[in-house]
Amino acid sequence: MSFQIGDRVTAEYKTGVYYGEVVEMSTTMKAAVRILAVKEHPTQGDLHNPMDPSVAFFHQRRALSNQEIALMPISTIRLYSGVVPEYQDSLKRALSAQISKLSDMEAWARRSLQELDQLQQEYFPQSN
Repeated sequence: MSFQIGDRVTAEYKTGVYYGEVVEMSTTMKAAVRILAVKEHPTQGDLHNPMDPSVAFFHQRRALSNQEIALMPISTIRLYSGVVPEYQDSLKRALSAQISKLSDMEAWARRSLQELDQLQQEYFPQSN
């Protein structure tokens, strides 16, 4: 798909997803996109070792800033015709959604460990 300067788009940058505006077609592989709002906050941690909290360097990833221009892979860019939310509101919503998702995963992991502990006791009662 080809994009035009001024097109409103959604685009992925590393692990974040943004609403933006195409400002330049850099190459056939990338386009410069001005950030207008945050759709999904970037994931924290090491991308090469997802879900591993004990890596040597646990990356803290900030969302791209309002009006920041970033080179986005063309393959991650999609035309967008909806309403673009205000940047600060979108950042707050995206951050809250990421926190909620991780909190839900934490609760699920705790409950799963409880169930697995019970199963371990049932499977191997003599080991207790």
